[in-house]
Amino acid sequence: MNMKFYLKISSILVAAAFLSTLPVEAQTFRQTKQGITGTTQGMDIEIQFVSPEIVRVVKAPEGRSFTKKSLSVVKSPESMSVTTEKKGETVSLKSNAVRVDFNVGTGRISFFDKQGKALFTEKDYGAQFTPFNDAGNPTFSVRQAFLLDKDEAIYGLGQQQVDDLNQRNHKHFMRQRALYASVPIIQSTKGYGMFWDNYSPTTYTDNPQEMSFDSEVGECMDYYFMYGGNADGVIAQIRDLTGQAPMYPLWTFGFWQSRERYKSQQETMEVVDKYRELGIPLDGIIQDWQYWGPNSNWNSMNFDNPEFPDPQKMIDHVKKKNAKIMISIWASFGPDTNPYKDLEKINALFNFKTWPADGGVKAYDAYNEKARDIYWEHLNKGLFSKGIDAWWTDSTEPDHLDVQERDFDIPTAMGTYRSVVNAFPLMSNKGVYEHQRAVTSDKRVYLLTRCAFAGQQRYAANTWSGDVMCNWETFRKQIPTGLNFSLSGIPYWNTDIGGFFNWPYHGGAENKAYHELYTRWFQYGTFLPMQRSHGSGVKKEIYNLGKKGDWVYDSEEKYINLRYALLPYLYSTGWQVTDNAGSFLRALFMDFNEDKKVHTISNQYMFGKAFLVTPVTRNMYVFSDKEQWKDPYEDFSKTGTQDVYLPKGTKWFDFWTGEALNGGQLVTKEVPIDIIPLYVRAGSIVPFGPKVQYSTEKKWNNLEIRIYPGADGEFVLYEDENDNYNYEKGAYSIIKFTWDDAKRTLNIADREGTFPGMLKSRKFNIVVVDKENGTGSVQSTKFTKSVSYGGKKKSVKL
Repeated sequence: MNMKFYLKISSILVAAAFLSTLPVEAQTFRQTKQGITGTTQGMDIEIQFVSPEIVRVVKAPEGRSFTKKSLSVVKSPESMSVTTEKKGETVSLKSNAVRVDFNVGTGRISFFDKQGKALFTEKDYGAQFTPFNDAGNPTFSVRQAFLLDKDEAIYGLGQQQVDDLNQRNHKHFMRQRALYASVPIIQSTKGYGMFWDNYSPTTYTDNPQEMSFDSEVGECMDYYFMYGGNADGVIAQIRDLTGQAPMYPLWTFGFWQSRERYKSQQETMEVVDKYRELGIPLDGIIQDWQYWGPNSNWNSMNFDNPEFPDPQKMIDHVKKKNAKIMISIWASFGPDTNPYKDLEKINALFNFKTWPADGGVKAYDAYNEKARDIYWEHLNKGLFSKGIDAWWTDSTEPDHLDVQERDFDIPTAMGTYRSVVNAFPLMSNKGVYEHQRAVTSDKRVYLLTRCAFAGQQRYAANTWSGDVMCNWETFRKQIPTGLNFSLSGIPYWNTDIGGFFNWPYHGGAENKAYHELYTRWFQYGTFLPMQRSHGSGVKKEIYNLGKKGDWVYDSEEKYINLRYALLPYLYSTGWQVTDNAGSFLRALFMDFNEDKKVHTISNQYMFGKAFLVTPVTRNMYVFSDKEQWKDPYEDFSKTGTQDVYLPKGTKWFDFWTGEALNGGQLVTKEVPIDIIPLYVRAGSIVPFGPKVQYSTEKKWNNLEIRIYPGADGEFVLYEDENDNYNYEKGAYSIIKFTWDDAKRTLNIADREGTFPGMLKSRKFNIVVVDKENGTGSVQSTKFTKSVSYGGKKKSVKL
């Protein structure tokens, strides 16, 4: 369509008095219901308030006809009051939250809060359109430059695998590929965010002169400014714009065991059996690739491998053991498979090299709605109908080998591959999610995927960081990588515990140096949205790494049990993600933005609102000789230490000892091999669940409620049926706990809501934490007070 013509016919002409005062070059501008539109500097420009806090900016070469339908944005513009005022060459537009100034001479657009505080601004003459031939289609490369304050920090951009949390003075080439999930969303310590709505390869650059986004292909320049006031507010605007994250089943928050790969159904069943025999909690087992046989049969979505002669027996066996099964599915198919043949008929296969390189494997056109239908048809028939619980949507970049520029000329159902490449994971996961939702409301969708784009949270996708190396440097990078991903608005992220490629460590599961790395990585993985052990070259099942009494075994068992004790906290935080645009992984500035020291801390984070986590990311007890063929040696004669910064503005409790400490200081924590530095914010209320073997084994009828005094606080306990979509119809309950620190009183509110199977009455075992009570990972046996609760409010003096 012609952008200028469309904007004119959809506009409301501004009052004649306003138009008469505009300079000559601005006479083509018109006021619309949500903003203004017109032409300047050879560009058609629209400024549109999508909501009082969200502003869309669209620019295109003057008179250019184009069609733009966002793949990420789901929000329609709200009806609202937008006032317009003109001073000199500046037109100001105001909602009740944001002011936008548009300089009609230079084309610069600037953003302010309602008090007039400057937030974000374009650079004068900062928009560039460069002619580009996109596989015969004359279009443009698009670039916009912005100016940032010297001392503001910038976060987000998805998953970029760097050491720094702050993205200032960085340059990132953003195209989907293994280990990198490009999400062109940033947010600032000044309380705003920006989404660059473009799906082609894009370069983000920040240097002392400017910050810019530069995309290879774009009929227009299209971005959204979002004002939240703080990081939580920005994330709320991102979700409002691109979709809310649905609730995961309770069982997804338990422990998951995986390996590359279980080579037979017998092996898969035996792993579950062994965990049950040892009494180690487990909720899920993951079946990796090649259950389909050779590469020519790649991703057939059937158990064609003769080592899986009776897959129904395997699936049923896992479920009888009260576990769930996830299975690997890919974005590509071998030529001998039925999906390949059906996709080939509609010309929905890409002709570039993908992985595996042999066997004639091709990626599919996820942008094609019919192709997504075919994908689900075979997935449903071959796997979902047999009872598979969750999907490992692997290679959703997709894998692209021997990359050639001509590969991006390949046509898709939505244009050239170049023009939409970064949206591939969004569209592929969309197909699985929407089709399963259409088939049943009794089982929540759960996707584990290797790549992501803006808006993917609405498709129940939990992204993992890819096939990362097993080494301390890579481990260290996972912390800021996961935080920046979460700050891009997508709340669910995890990593292969222990790393994937085990090349640096000879001897596999018996290598003590690897044991130390794995132990520390496992401790970190306990405080991620998914606790999942996976990798290649090492059998990482707990019993393959050691036996009871071995430090590697005992530490893992300890943290699995801690994970299960925290299930009420995890599930309730999951509800905050869904209902209140919350986050599991919280960079420290989200809660302590006034403490400037936290702006560049990349190795610590909040897990939910209560826990301050500082993973140990260096070896302390096992050492390798420079000659790598020699066995590493242990030295536990001295206890290692880890420095931890406690943000100011609150008191903190050492989770392990109950010691209370003031914020605003650097402390040195002793870290034996089984201890991760873990502190709890004063005012936190943390529910502790029962000791179980799987997530739904026991009701939460005797929850331990740990109160960390020193500040007022609150917590909302969420419960539902654990695994269906009835919660969307209101079938759930919440119980709000409020701690009045001055009165030493816990107020338990009336229960709100109901659902089938809900506990009508229960006991809460309340513990006010100090050095003697409520410490560590084991459920308490001594309580400050126990109270019966039948759904009516109570005040408990402690």
